[in-house]
Amino acid sequence: MTTSSTRHADPEKNPYVEEPPAAFEPVAELSPAAAERQAALLRAAIREHDHRYYVEADPLIADATYDRLFDRLRELEAAFDLDTENSPTRRVGGEPVDELTTVEHVAPMRSIDNAKTADAVREFDERVRSGLREAGFDLDALRYVCEPKFDGLSVELIYEDGVYVRAATRGDGQAGDDVTEQVRTIRSIPGRLRGDPPARLAVRGEVYMPQDAFEAHNRDRRERGDEPFANPRNAAAGTLRQLDPAVVADRPLDAFVFDVLAWDDDATEPPETNWNQLAAFDALGLPRADRVERVDDIEDAIEYRDRILAARDDLNYAVDGVVISVDDRAACDALGSTARAPRWAFAYKFPPRTATTTLRDITVQVGRTGRLTPVAELEPIDVGGVTVSRATLHNPGEIEALGVNVGDRVRVYRAGDVIPYVPAVVEKRSTGTYAFPETCPVCDAPVEREGPLAFCSGGLGCPAQLERAVEHWARRDALDIEGLGPERVEQLREAGLVESLPDLYDLAVEDLVGLEGWGETSAQNLIDALEATREPPLDRFLAGLGIPDVGPTTAEALATHFGDLDALFDADEAALREVDDVGPAVAASIREFLDAPENRAAIEGLRDRGVEPQSAQSADAADAPLDGLTFVFTGSLSTTRNEAQALVEAHGANATSSVSGNTDYLVAGENPGRTKRDAAAAEDVPVLDEAAFADLLADHGIAWPPEAA
Repeated sequence: MTTSSTRHADPEKNPYVEEPPAAFEPVAELSPAAAERQAALLRAAIREHDHRYYVEADPLIADATYDRLFDRLRELEAAFDLDTENSPTRRVGGEPVDELTTVEHVAPMRSIDNAKTADAVREFDERVRSGLREAGFDLDALRYVCEPKFDGLSVELIYEDGVYVRAATRGDGQAGDDVTEQVRTIRSIPGRLRGDPPARLAVRGEVYMPQDAFEAHNRDRRERGDEPFANPRNAAAGTLRQLDPAVVADRPLDAFVFDVLAWDDDATEPPETNWNQLAAFDALGLPRADRVERVDDIEDAIEYRDRILAARDDLNYAVDGVVISVDDRAACDALGSTARAPRWAFAYKFPPRTATTTLRDITVQVGRTGRLTPVAELEPIDVGGVTVSRATLHNPGEIEALGVNVGDRVRVYRAGDVIPYVPAVVEKRSTGTYAFPETCPVCDAPVEREGPLAFCSGGLGCPAQLERAVEHWARRDALDIEGLGPERVEQLREAGLVESLPDLYDLAVEDLVGLEGWGETSAQNLIDALEATREPPLDRFLAGLGIPDVGPTTAEALATHFGDLDALFDADEAALREVDDVGPAVAASIREFLDAPENRAAIEGLRDRGVEPQSAQSADAADAPLDGLTFVFTGSLSTTRNEAQALVEAHGANATSSVSGNTDYLVAGENPGRTKRDAAAAEDVPVLDEAAFADLLADHGIAWPPEAA
């Protein structure tokens, strides 16, 4: 049992914490009261599982079990119209915002003075001691708290009565952008605090993208033809400022908290030390860094910085130094702050990650979509304490812009512990610019250029593309085939067992047990996992194909719009553009993929082997009086926009996040967003206030607001 650490849900009272049931009773058999009770238990259990997985890194259940609980909760909320305001299901993305508004912080979010030398840190210590001596503090009691300085995006989080209510970026330190809905999707940020929180709590934290997740996300961006993020901080900052929370939810953000900005409570006092703040964060279920130390003097703090620098490449988050803070909060108050920075904290920065070396060679890698990525082979050089011998050159357009060739002296940059890249040529030692190959280095198929990018035209006939296509098919957000990682995919291809995607479904246990590292159990497990995917939902099937620009969200939209695979096959670009969020470029990409003979052969091969995607269910015409209409909502209505969208969708309409030429009505409540109103005027889309919207629904036999139905 884990009752000592379980705070969101008691496993003795909540059946979904430690041993969830293998199946649920049909929703139709539940009364509204029973559904609400089950949803409450599921929400509490999912909060606990989120905390154990994302904060404590000690999950209680398997991922598949978690998904089953999450899907059940979402099913109950939809079937019984349950309030989702503070539900974990909001983490998949709320309604888009029209723009980022500015909000004032509850307390200033100041910068921190910094330097790169130990002498500057010792001078900071002397200033602290002088200030505390004048204030009458016992210098023998002086201690420092040392923690990594995260290279992310600083945010303010506010909780009222333990419930998450707001988040804002640092901005100018006095006010920042309201990113409440975006931060709500970050699973390590609790929607409800554990334990006994104060009536109002504001904390400062750092949103970041973990290193492994950043690299995987950049690989996906390159495969789609998008420019990769330069470093994890840019990735976090760019993501958090997205107007659509669903986009944020699809990106792997995480967070740490490190300071209390406000603690308002009549019954409890705030922690008296920065060290005790950490214990308070643990008790409340807030994520915080694990490599924090309390030291007795400044020399110990300097040694701490050196240890973190040495461990920098072992961390799964980007750091650019350490922060050294006076521990005693009363001493911090006595020291005070300047206009821009506290006098009780100092950042000891790490050295820059740049160096100059010689470009020995350029090799070309092939991605899942056939995109060719040039890689610089370098004379090994130490960059920020790490020996670097390879760096990305991104694409042939980048090579041409740099004018780089083998033999040149180049600058190498490591930003935030990411894959190094070459930003400049510092000494031209060659003649001309590297000539990009005209044929694929793996299969010799012709190379095709699309602007700055290059692609192998070999399709799934190219072994490199095949391996990555199989890996993509097995991903969790596609067919979710456990036991089919990159090493095993490569092994199966090299053994001649998988020469095309459909070959997966010809595999037998006896084919696998003769391979190194396979036994009867692991072989049978893979066969069983493959068998379980023979009737996938259409959206998962489409997501697994790896169609450029088609992620899980677009795949779901396509499945809902067309209903079955054959209808999608028959859709021309004009029909594809009728799908929400599918513009001309994406429509052309989908059509090009489906028209490619090798891709069509792979799809038909899957169907020949019994892999038949299941059609999306469409509403009965009698239950769809709004069929064919598309609504966009903005401003505040007498109910939530989510409920309004759900109502029109339940009666056959589409509810989209942005106004386009396909929009039939913009419904504008109080304080509507200017962006959508301007778009409606430009596209000549009728704008309805809430009363006119209610009249429209009444004409179709639909009551408004939904509670009156």
